[in-house]
Amino acid sequence: MLVQQQTIQFSNHSTLYDLIVPKENILRKVNDLIDFSFIYDELLNKYCTTNGRMAESPVRMFKYLLLKTIYTVSDVDVVERSRYDMSFKYFLDMNPEDDVIDPSSLTKFRKLRLKDTDLLNLLINKTVTIAIEKGIIRSKSIIVDATHTLSRSNPFLAIDVLRERSKLLRKTVYTFDDQLKERMPKKNTENDLEKELAYCRELEKRIENEPSISSIPAVKEKLNLLQETVEDTQENLTLSKDTDAKIGHKSADSSFFGYKTHLAMTEERIITAAVVTSGEKGDGPELPKLLEISQENGVDVETIIGDAAYSGKENLKITSGQNIKVVAKLNPSITQGFRKDEDKFDYNKDADRFVCPAGHIAIRKARGGTKDVGANQVDTYYFDVEKCKSCPLKEGCYKDGAKTKTYSVSIKSELHQDQMAFQETEYYKEKAKHRYKIEAKNSELKNVHGYDRAIAYGITNMQMQGALAIFTVNLKRILKLI
Repeated sequence: MLVQQQTIQFSNHSTLYDLIVPKENILRKVNDLIDFSFIYDELLNKYCTTNGRMAESPVRMFKYLLLKTIYTVSDVDVVERSRYDMSFKYFLDMNPEDDVIDPSSLTKFRKLRLKDTDLLNLLINKTVTIAIEKGIIRSKSIIVDATHTLSRSNPFLAIDVLRERSKLLRKTVYTFDDQLKERMPKKNTENDLEKELAYCRELEKRIENEPSISSIPAVKEKLNLLQETVEDTQENLTLSKDTDAKIGHKSADSSFFGYKTHLAMTEERIITAAVVTSGEKGDGPELPKLLEISQENGVDVETIIGDAAYSGKENLKITSGQNIKVVAKLNPSITQGFRKDEDKFDYNKDADRFVCPAGHIAIRKARGGTKDVGANQVDTYYFDVEKCKSCPLKEGCYKDGAKTKTYSVSIKSELHQDQMAFQETEYYKEKAKHRYKIEAKNSELKNVHGYDRAIAYGITNMQMQGALAIFTVNLKRILKLI
């Protein structure tokens, strides 16, 4: 149960805060800067106002999570520190003698109260509104980029998972009938996924043909698990406990398993929009969302500053329609004008390669046509056909028996010709100097506020982690500029 109106509890010891918590303390500054009652208003419908035990204030619970992000500590440690740290007690609106919550309450608050809440946009909107009201945001530019966050779970190769589960099935079978060893199919010893899948299917058939064994609950359970894994493997070549995380590429030779957070930030280093996706998503396609969210949050955008990933034809169309300049280095490889939308591959600017809809990156590229004549030149990207053969999206993309799989893009585009001319202007060169700022912001999120690795499984939890981290860095930046 949550009372409709939060009440202030006075204590004879409250004056201690004036003596112990200095005015320059960051938590005192944050409390003075922002009215957290918007959290209460947002979460009120998640509580019952008539039944149950008296609930802890949602504002206080949210502040606990904010303290976790500011100081990068665990649930247990943030509660323990709030037991003796007077600045924490002050920030949490506690009396000096008040007892603390049980750490498990924070988990329940995240799962039950913050579930289905667009916390990411709510918190960004709040800080941007404050920055605009304080006159901090004066520029009419946003800088865009994406930063990656590693999944909490390590990925497992599909072939390793198949071998482990087939081994578990055989072991269970042999506990009931050791003589079946002689009738089992020969194991695959090669590092070939197709051969491992064929072995697992044959193993399933042999055991299913032994009703006296396959009907045993313990065997049936392991058999079903293997069958499910075989089906999953045909759709995902990498398996993990974190089912929302995907493999992304930082360069042609390095990859990561996790998520991407696509950011928009003003020249004053206030983050105005964020979109969290799985790791394989391209940077460029998220630009329209970042622009729209920034504008909805009250930012007047005349210029977008980014890297080559954002100078795609579709982005230039959208921005030119709003008279917005794009300060992003032109790369001919991202011109996709003649491709159908459903046939569009994403360009990864770090690897300088295209990524297919299944998340596989091109292994090499080649340019054809007459040199320095844009109308006649085409970039062709080559993909690993071994992956294409077992890809669930191969229909209409890969023809069985083909020895190569390529994706070609034309270099010529009128929009890009205009962009090439814009790149030579002094305005472009001056604005391009601001792009480094978002790299520093990414570093702050990762190195100071733990955004280098996810603290929980799933994209919903990643969005929550991003919301708190971005809220924190925005508040710190506002306080500094004030």
